[in-house]
Amino acid sequence: MKKIGFLSFGHWNPSPQSGTRSAADVLHQTIDLAVAAEQLGADGAYVRVHHFAQQLGSPFPLLAAMGAKTNRIELGTGVIDMRYENPLYMAEDAGSADLISGGRLQLGISRGSPEQVIDGWRHFGYAPAPGETEADMARRHAEVFLDVIEGKGFAQPNPRPMFPNPPGLLRLEPYSAGLRDRIWWGAASNATAEWAAKMGMSLQSSTLKVDENGKPFHVQQAEQIRAYRAAWKDAGHTREGRVSVSRSIFALVNDQDRMYFGRQGGQDQFGVIDQYRAVFGRSYADEPDRLIEQLRQDEAIAEADTLLLTVPNQLGVDYNAHLIESILTHVAPGLGWR
Repeated sequence: MKKIGFLSFGHWNPSPQSGTRSAADVLHQTIDLAVAAEQLGADGAYVRVHHFAQQLGSPFPLLAAMGAKTNRIELGTGVIDMRYENPLYMAEDAGSADLISGGRLQLGISRGSPEQVIDGWRHFGYAPAPGETEADMARRHAEVFLDVIEGKGFAQPNPRPMFPNPPGLLRLEPYSAGLRDRIWWGAASNATAEWAAKMGMSLQSSTLKVDENGKPFHVQQAEQIRAYRAAWKDAGHTREGRVSVSRSIFALVNDQDRMYFGRQGGQDQFGVIDQYRAVFGRSYADEPDRLIEQLRQDEAIAEADTLLLTVPNQLGVDYNAHLIESILTHVAPGLGWR
């Protein structure tokens, strides 16, 4: 395991029991948690993106603010739903945020997850082309995005521009060199993982996967990672594709941890989501020594180079920093981290 970061779903709720009662609370606390995680030695601060929900919906202002407040930690998403995105406008936002951070963005993009509303992307002005599915549309948007962030000129300049133009076709600005190599695809199936490899994107695999053979979640996810790496090799890329997996992992080191998570854990679950049979990975919660032994049996964690810890953001910055520190201090070294 090379890198460990956190992944926040960015929930807020006006309940008195919530530590994040408004969108402003979530935004400010996510920045603060990124700062705290960097100070603790974590490698990444990632945010989930959902539309029409009391969660984080517009990632680039937040990523830019996180970048301005930190110096070293990777900043990412898991994932941006490309059904909703104008890929050219997104390229400008991503370039700006990446430059502010000094080239630390690790952007996870994908077809997205089940929505709060019916066909929410239609409200954003997008619809599949004739013969396309919404997943096809997401991949088409992704391919345009990947193309324009390469930095190549493609637009014919005005012969009488407001400001002087450089020679040749014009590219989108601001351009951030290297961003194209730091795009990830959130894949739920082996086939989409292989497509991501062919496209030269790193792989994000979460705690949910299409059930392709009835095996335990971590075994199926490990098979997905191996299929991705084989497809990457076959594509002939000269750099190495990265792989992250997400897990809910809680080290029980004090009474508060045991109160919150002492009954977590359990087994994988199988069910139907978006008309697909899916397998949902278990949570892990135990004393550190037992947690290390359990996680060593997780084949997908062993295959991946990056582990993202899903955090209960409504419990506040201080407690989430404690959760991250507990993993980094008591568990991660036993998994080969650093």
